[in-house]
Amino acid sequence: MTMKRRTKELRFDIKTRETIAMRDSETCLFCSMYYQMPETIDSSNLTFDIMHFIPKSQGGLGIEQNGVYGCRYHHHLLDNGNKGLRSEMLGMMAEYLKGIYPDWNKENLIYKKTNY
Repeated sequence: MTMKRRTKELRFDIKTRETIAMRDSETCLFCSMYYQMPETIDSSNLTFDIMHFIPKSQGGLGIEQNGVYGCRYHHHLLDNGNKGLRSEMLGMMAEYLKGIYPDWNKENLIYKKTNY
C-alpha cells in the first residue's frame, strides 16, 4: 500500500529528524530554557522527539522550519492545553525558529494540495 502524498508530507523523515536534532544540539528547546521544569523531573530519563509547530492535524509539514527537538515532558505540555501554556510555548518556538530562518512564516508550514 502506498502512503498518500499528504501523509508523507506531514511526517518528519529520518533525514529531517537528524537535521533538526543536530541543529538543536540534541537538546530540548524548553529544557535548555529551564521552562516549566519541576524539581522532581529526572532529565536523564527523558525521551526525545521532534515537536511540530503547526501540528499534523492542522496540516503542519514535516520540514525543518516546522519542528524543534523536544523531550516527552515538554511535548506533553505543548499538546495538553489544560495548563494554558500552549500559546506561550508556541511563541517561544516561533521566536527560536525565526532566529534560525529569517524568512520563517507559519503560512509556509501548512500543507496545501495546490503546491504539490
